[in-house]
Amino acid sequence: MQAQTSKVDHLTKEQIREKAQALEAQARTQDGSASTKLSEYPNHYTMVALRHKNGGAEIHEYFADFFIVVEGHATLLTGGSIPDSKTTAPGEIKGASVQGGVPEELKEGDVVHIPAGVPHQLLLPEGGSFVYFVIKVKES
Repeated sequence: MQAQTSKVDHLTKEQIREKAQALEAQARTQDGSASTKLSEYPNHYTMVALRHKNGGAEIHEYFADFFIVVEGHATLLTGGSIPDSKTTAPGEIKGASVQGGVPEELKEGDVVHIPAGVPHQLLLPEGGSFVYFVIKVKES
């Protein structure tokens, strides 16, 4: 079996933190969060995200999310529904909050897989900060 790409990517925790620090100014002007795409591959791509406030609720119809927590802690709500949701782009549904979701506490070193089609939302403690590496994998 041949690899989809011959490029090998390696990022240290310190390099991910540096990329997140570079997002600070953007996060301050964009309602407390910012992210940047790092690399793109045939069926997935990678990102670094920084969050200082709660995220909105979202469903990705075609992509699964893998989160690797680099720094901080948050509560991840999954499942349930997103009242008054709106399609913001093909396959992307967003809303203000997840209702009836299951909460899970996330902390540094945790890895999470959110399948395509599952409502989810990140909630941060007041004054908190959350840095995470994201792998978005096309599932359907």
